[in-house]
Amino acid sequence: MKIVSQIKQPIEYEMELFEKKFQLSMFSKVSLLNRITHYVVNRKGKQMRPMFVFLIAKMFNNGEVNDRTYRGASVIELIHTATLVHDDVVDESAKRRGFFSINALWKNKIAVLVGDFLLSKGLLLSIDNNDFDLLKIISTAVREMSEGELLQIEKARKLNITESIYFEIIRKKTATLIAACCEMGAQSVIASKAEVENMRQFGEYIGIAFQIKDDLFDYGAEKIGKPTGIDIKEQKMTLPLIYTLNNCSKKERKWIINSIKNYNTDKVRVKELIQFVKSKGGIEYAVTKMKEYKIKALFILEKNPDSPYKKSLELMVNYVIDRKK
Repeated sequence: MKIVSQIKQPIEYEMELFEKKFQLSMFSKVSLLNRITHYVVNRKGKQMRPMFVFLIAKMFNNGEVNDRTYRGASVIELIHTATLVHDDVVDESAKRRGFFSINALWKNKIAVLVGDFLLSKGLLLSIDNNDFDLLKIISTAVREMSEGELLQIEKARKLNITESIYFEIIRKKTATLIAACCEMGAQSVIASKAEVENMRQFGEYIGIAFQIKDDLFDYGAEKIGKPTGIDIKEQKMTLPLIYTLNNCSKKERKWIINSIKNYNTDKVRVKELIQFVKSKGGIEYAVTKMKEYKIKALFILEKNPDSPYKKSLELMVNYVIDRKK
């Protein structure tokens, strides 16, 4: 059995019902919108985020979920989809998960408006049901994600990202939404404040490990839908690169900065830079850090009683760092 199917097994029924509820949550009286959202739903990814919501809710609630859990999962997925649609516009991406992006098919203006529509649908789903505690979780996540993206843009201009700033960027940009999923799952049921906070922290650690793994793909040969060296081309300072900059001579550092600033589209130079990062131990260092966050996440999970949901969450943590794409 594939690992994702194994993870999903204890929440199979909930995920099937969620699909229907999620589609309904996107309904509009505008036929163009319905056509586009139908296209989005039929090209969904692994749906890791709602899986976190359901697994954690069931872990804390004796295997049961409620309407708030479904709404929480829908809000998370609506917001996540909205950010992906907007990201494709900003990045001028023509593809998403191997299919044409919304901006490629319907142009930027429509894509931005669809993203706005999904965002508003997510917020209204919480407001209409008086889920103000869930609304606060997702609103905080959206603010942090925006700050993370802007912090990365600001620092990329000067290429002066330290390791602590890198972790702050990925915590806000990537980890905060996974943390919100885990917090949402616990908050939707009868978990205590301490349990809710533990799950938020658990999600944050997984999110950081997830992003480091993503950064590592840029230096490997595994096919993940983006060419190797794309982060260097976009002048993104990732952990292997930051470590290398901090552990090389002044001359080598100057060569790296010059490569990123002036030769980031030169395939030969980018390949040389990737090899240099590997030779300086940048990959090993990033892998070590990623595993540290995995251990931190599993340590939090360990405090909970054994259950099929806890087992699936453990599998999910391992999947995050073992995945091939």
